Amino acid sequence: MTFHRLDSADDPRVSDYTRLTDVHLRKLREPAEGMYIAESSRVLRRALAAGHRPRSFFLAEKWLEDLADVFEQFPEVPAYIGSAALLEDITGFHLHRGAMAAMQRPEPVPLPELLAGARRVAVLEDIVDHTNVGAIFRSAAALGVDAVLVSPRCGDPLYRRSVRVSMGTVFQVPWARLEDWPAALQLLRGHGFTVAAMELTDDAVDLDELAARRPEKLALVLGTEGAGMSAATLAAVDLAVKIPMRAGVDSLNVAAASAVAFWELRPRD
Repeated sequence: MTFHRLDSADDPRVSDYTRLTDVHLRKLREPAEGMYIAESSRVLRRALAAGHRPRSFFLAEKWLEDLADVFEQFPEVPAYIGSAALLEDITGFHLHRGAMAAMQRPEPVPLPELLAGARRVAVLEDIVDHTNVGAIFRSAAALGVDAVLVSPRCGDPLYRRSVRVSMGTVFQVPWARLEDWPAALQLLRGHGFTVAAMELTDDAVDLDELAARRPEKLALVLGTEGAGMSAATLAAVDLAVKIPMRAGVDSLNVAAASAVAFWELRPRD
């Protein structure tokens, strides 16, 4: 394999890695260019294990030995090497998690295919904090959620921070972005799902009560913190569900709430 040593932060060959801390730019650019960034050796390996294809590798020389087997597997993919200071100039932050890779985004999974055989689905409405998105995916992978759907304005599950927080589990859970929101919730009903919103409403049932009903197919909608779920979404679901709270606490962080709900509402057979 040929390694390319960098000596300038303006090298056009590493444009995929420039200004990684500019969230607005990267949110627009990465989906449009069909790519995402895998940060850290562990995340990179999980992306490759999921069948995703690398565009290039980007690392300090000290990580070459650690990833020698990966480079042997993809000899045609360029690997760019530079000093820690130069890599920081390019990306905007200090790399301390090993290598990075620019990856090709996988083709979207058609919704009917994604829902076929699914019993538990998480639906994320307008959750823009990528830390929360990544944490929800990690809980979904760990607790048996079959698929995740995201609303048009939800954060990108393949954004660098989301991928990192999920520890690469975002590659394990099939997901799709819905286009017509919240009308798309009707598609879930058409596939036999009960649609429940995690929201504090006057008529919300307790989580254990919904679990006792043992719904065969359940889609759980999680809304953004602060503003909460939209009125249109609440009107489109079958019911609202809440986690009973103690000591005057009214709610949990959405990522923490997702883990509690995924566990409690898991299929029991």
